Amino acid sequence: MQTLRRLLPSAGSLIVFEAAGRHQNFTRAGAELGMTQAAVSYAIRTLEDQLGQPLFHRLHRAVTLTEAGEKFHADVTLGLARIQRSAEQIRAKGRETHVTLAASTAFASMWMLPRLAQMREDLPEIDLRIQTSVRDLDLEEEPIPLGIRGGDPAHWPGYHTALLAPEVITAVASPAFLARHGHPQTPGDLLKHGLIHLEEPVRRACDWAEWFQSAGIAYRARPRRLAINDYVLVIQAVLAGEGIALGWQHLIEQQVRAGALMPVGGHVLETGLAFYVVWPRSRELSAQASRVRDWLLAEGERSRAAQPAGE
Repeated sequence: MQTLRRLLPSAGSLIVFEAAGRHQNFTRAGAELGMTQAAVSYAIRTLEDQLGQPLFHRLHRAVTLTEAGEKFHADVTLGLARIQRSAEQIRAKGRETHVTLAASTAFASMWMLPRLAQMREDLPEIDLRIQTSVRDLDLEEEPIPLGIRGGDPAHWPGYHTALLAPEVITAVASPAFLARHGHPQTPGDLLKHGLIHLEEPVRRACDWAEWFQSAGIAYRARPRRLAINDYVLVIQAVLAGEGIALGWQHLIEQQVRAGALMPVGGHVLETGLAFYVVWPRSRELSAQASRVRDWLLAEGERSRAAQPAGE
């Protein structure tokens, strides 16, 4: 950088050169920058003396870039655009009061929405924006600082990760369903009842075959069954008494505590995977995004601590 400083003592001259090359006119460049035509001409001449090459052909009432000037102008334009973009992002981080969180519809509606009132109380100055998608968004490409992902962090080398909730799955039914059909006590008892299936379109999710296998039971799907591709609708179907479904503990915990859903079958699957708050390694979190991340993690830790032993 010391060599560059000797070569180009004034960064301001590059701004003048970019404008003059873009307009191909010193007068218009000066009007844009609030300078006189003479000041622009002096800045360009000084830059040419520093570089030892003419950058413009001076014609009658016109200027055009020389061959060296065209190449230098392309590089300067690219460099200044990147500097401007970076500076704007830094300034925006200092001013922004909103933070975007990318998550599945199920997480947004079943985990986040019940906690929004508490978040507003804890972080009243932050406007949370939730962006849902059927697939995990690439936060390195999107202007989104935080996301929720389920799976193995080894598959996301470009992200920082922090544990939100382990993946724990049990079968659940509504009290109305159990009143009509009885309460299954063992995993095998569930085979006698209508099972609701989640068919995720993109994300991989544990299914009944995997859950029964973990309980030592071979399972073959019945020809007539209820299958839904949205987990929120799956749980709504359970609440409506349409059957029994797999319940992800961190999503259904509030319905279970309220008695709207009841664990059945006496078996709990801990997959060894988990759900995480993630953020790109490629850029630094803003102060606001860091506070939202810390709040999410604190809520996750509080939920884990509130789970009864063995549940």
